[in-house]
Amino acid sequence: MPAPAADRDALKKEAAIHAVRFVGPGMTIGLGTGSTAIHALREIARRHAAGELPGISTFATSEEIGRAAREAGLPLLDNAGPASIDLTIDGADEVDPQLNLIKGGGGALFHEKIVAQATKRQIIVIDEVKLSSQLGTRHTLPVEVVPFGAESQRLFLEQRGGHPVLRTKADGTAFITDEGNIIYDCAFGPIADLEELAAELRTRSGIVEHGLFLGMTDDLIIGTPNGLRHLQRDPLTGQVKEVTID
Repeated sequence: MPAPAADRDALKKEAAIHAVRFVGPGMTIGLGTGSTAIHALREIARRHAAGELPGISTFATSEEIGRAAREAGLPLLDNAGPASIDLTIDGADEVDPQLNLIKGGGGALFHEKIVAQATKRQIIVIDEVKLSSQLGTRHTLPVEVVPFGAESQRLFLEQRGGHPVLRTKADGTAFITDEGNIIYDCAFGPIADLEELAAELRTRSGIVEHGLFLGMTDDLIIGTPNGLRHLQRDPLTGQVKEVTID
């Protein structure tokens, strides 16, 4: 049985605080979006206020996280952003054994992927419920679509076996991303060929971005009831190994 939500949040918080150990003075830091990433933001802000992280700058993946960064007193870059980011700490909705991800549950997948691609070291923080033997088993795949011609994209995703459902807010209206787009949450089920699906979605006009983050994760910090785990992917071989936590 999964841990209660409050316990899971505590595990994510512990993992996020550990991830912030890798933040150093003078770094440019990518700030992820979502319930896990906000814990990292608060710890970065605490250390910055204490004078432990002089010279840092931050780059937010959403308007929501940007507001939180400003309120916390963090130095925040504008939306043009830096050419390169030293370290990004973010969450994920599902993670496979190769550290491939499904992201986008918070609705910021487009911005998060831009930041991930510009990042030298991407640290993903989760609780163990997010671990999966095969992506698509535990979570739907978000696909961000421009409103123009959206019905044709819905049909395309349906024909591809995605069973797309328009993401809506509590009041029943469509969820709109920071870029003014909509999201279809697609239940593909376990995805046999991640690269094939990613390529197919990438070449479809009208699809802005999808939530498959393949080969972008360098470190995975997992909060578990038995303590933290740290997995690391070798950038050359792609092999994943467990790292001892001090």
